[in-house]
Amino acid sequence: MTNLFDDIWTSTERNEALELKGPILIVGASGFVGSKLFFSLSKLRGDVFAASRNVLSNWRLTQYSSTRQSNQLFEVDITQYPNLVALFQKIKPRTVFNLSAYGAYQRQSETHQIHQVNYIGTLNIIRALQDFGCDAFVQAGSSSEYGRNCSEPLEYAPLQPNSDYSVSKGAASLLLSYYGGVKQLPCANLRLYSVFGPFEERDRLIPRLIENGLKGTFPPFANRNLSRDFIYVDDCTRAFVKAALTVCKNEPGLSINIGSGKKITLEEVATVVAKIFDIKTEPKFETMENRKWDLANWYSNSNLAAEKMGWRARTSFEEGLQLTKAWELGASTLFSYSYPPKTSKKISAIIACYRDNQAIPIMHARLTEVFRKIGCDYEIIFVNDCSPTSDEEEIHKLSLEDFHTLGISHSRNFGSQAAFLSGLNIATGDAMVLLDGDLQDPPEVIAEFYKKWQEGFDIVYGVRTRRETSIGMQILYKLFYRLFKKMSNVQIPLDAGDFSLIDQNVAKQIVNLPEKDFFLRGLRAWIGFKQTGVSYFRPERMFGRTTNSFFKNIWWAKKAIFSFSMRPLYYIQAVGSSFFLLSIVLSLFYLGTYILTPDVAPPGITTIILLIIGIGGLVLLSISILGDYLGKVLEEVKNRPRFIRSKILQGGEIYQTPEKITQFLSTLKRGN
Repeated sequence: MTNLFDDIWTSTERNEALELKGPILIVGASGFVGSKLFFSLSKLRGDVFAASRNVLSNWRLTQYSSTRQSNQLFEVDITQYPNLVALFQKIKPRTVFNLSAYGAYQRQSETHQIHQVNYIGTLNIIRALQDFGCDAFVQAGSSSEYGRNCSEPLEYAPLQPNSDYSVSKGAASLLLSYYGGVKQLPCANLRLYSVFGPFEERDRLIPRLIENGLKGTFPPFANRNLSRDFIYVDDCTRAFVKAALTVCKNEPGLSINIGSGKKITLEEVATVVAKIFDIKTEPKFETMENRKWDLANWYSNSNLAAEKMGWRARTSFEEGLQLTKAWELGASTLFSYSYPPKTSKKISAIIACYRDNQAIPIMHARLTEVFRKIGCDYEIIFVNDCSPTSDEEEIHKLSLEDFHTLGISHSRNFGSQAAFLSGLNIATGDAMVLLDGDLQDPPEVIAEFYKKWQEGFDIVYGVRTRRETSIGMQILYKLFYRLFKKMSNVQIPLDAGDFSLIDQNVAKQIVNLPEKDFFLRGLRAWIGFKQTGVSYFRPERMFGRTTNSFFKNIWWAKKAIFSFSMRPLYYIQAVGSSFFLLSIVLSLFYLGTYILTPDVAPPGITTIILLIIGIGGLVLLSISILGDYLGKVLEEVKNRPRFIRSKILQGGEIYQTPEKITQFLSTLKRGN
């Protein structure tokens, strides 16, 4: 079988790679070009590290990490500066290649994210390099920087952007021009043209050409006259090495075109494909819409690369296509021609924390392992409900080390229901998972929740088939859920707590409910949608003692019943009516006894006292029940906020003024 990680570098080029100052860090290494550069360099030396947002679950690097040491792989979010600094402190790189990008594919359309990754991310890397020092920094720019000025432009030609991606990449090139030319940062910007080859995204033109070519057909084509400058990936990756050894030192800040310098139209592409795959049918053009940024004559002038770096593309389009075909055939048992979804699934875990400082790191580790096994994007939101222990400090440490982690601190203890609501209000996932911070809700059950969600259920809740507690408490819990179900106005699932997965659309409906006295498991049942349960064993609290006392549980029971049932009022009415009828019967009895047998009629003082005590107790009980309902009305009328955030912790940053918190939340919403 073809070696998945082969390249066509010469021995001279491999020796040049050995001259790079190490350690070497490749940011954006889970992408097409980044992963190929990582494979080539890591075969030659042991001080090469790969970093990206999803480096540990990426389909390219999964094959690498299964056959080699995965301690070369690091997760990082370059838009979060403290997170990036933490990575630099661990690796202390001397040569950095940045191949991070967002917006190059049509499915990547979030404007805010385009500028955050391509411009702010690059700025953050430059800031870190200034603090730690480096020998070379090579940025993967794009030919899209030229925009409308795309026909064989020289590097000094004006940029005429035609998309947000074009703007963001052009702005990043100006960053390097300033920091290289003025601040003397050893850096270079490589404006890449249409790179193709092994490990390219499955929905791109070349993989689709090969997929269809192996079947003897053509894929749909856009306009036959659209042109591209195709460059084979191994030619591109060796350009990065050349730039680090030459331009970064000699003319820092320079932008250089990396392309073949040859214009190839889609009609010419079809001719080459027909030759390689022996396709007899005619290609059909204009059967596919042009992308909004497609331009007719998009090709390079790469003479400056030859002059400044001694680099030229040496692999023709036909040779590159043959090499890619051979690789695809060899990799066919590992990679299918499956196209990535427009958006990957993201899960938000929301953990209500109170006196859980010992459990928080364990919860984080177990959640991370679960989400990586599932293979989805994720965020972990810890809500510190004003815990008197060091919950906030533990959350802050994790937010610094892991960009997936976000912390919320409340100004006082508002209760677990408010904590969940606070997390739901800020979460950005396609589905939200709610857990208690004491590890009584096992994170491993989320995998089962996820399966049910994928099957089409909007809400998946955990059903506690058994608890690790005393027999007496187990019986009381069982009785409560059955009483709650019987008295509730909606169908309440038995033995189901807050532990659940809720689809984003349903979560939005819950968050927008106006009531202040929030009881999540009842609202979850009340709101409807397609629901199912997953059974699990609920263990005892891992650290410390439970914060729920007997009387706290009674309070919870009252909260549940009075929030979702009017039956206590009906019962009061029924008992009151019964006593009224009984009083009429007793009155008639005593009246008849007094008339018919006046000598034996009872004096009545004992009866009267008992009736007064009994009826008086009943009246007080009825008033207290009415008071509970009236108290709920009062809470709603006061319209106070259900929680107040005092801090938000992300990426080591602490937002603690109302203005900073509001600004952060608005940024979060724009980015999602």
